[in-house]
Amino acid sequence: MARLRSFQRLAAHFVDIADFLLVYIEEAHPSDGWVSSDAAYQIPKHQCLQDRLRAAQLMQEGAPGCPLAVDTMDNASSAAYGAFFERLYIIQEEVVMYQGGRGPEGYKISELRSWLDQYKTRLQSPSTVVIHV
Repeated sequence: MARLRSFQRLAAHFVDIADFLLVYIEEAHPSDGWVSSDAAYQIPKHQCLQDRLRAAQLMQEGAPGCPLAVDTMDNASSAAYGAFFERLYIIQEEVVMYQGGRGPEGYKISELRSWLDQYKTRLQSPSTVVIHV
């Protein structure tokens, strides 16, 4: 949940230059599987889409105001983006501009913040246009 709050603060800070989306994938530490001692919630392995939607609501409560999508039961998004357990991406005009490492070790909000800071600086700096006549 601490990472989710950090993500939410980052999204609020850069709301003027980027759209943010959370995608809830399969539960990394289900209460009836590989249990984590520091899990904020007891969520069993999803048996159907309704289970996943209920679990996603808990995530939404932790990051109000940030749009949330839910992966399919065949984990299409997770497979496409190699997101298991968590991963940060920047996608611009259908091109992956930043791909963070796989979580939890590779989940680095600081790298994402750095990329967004640099992008914001580029947006704010005047660019020179040369017109040949």
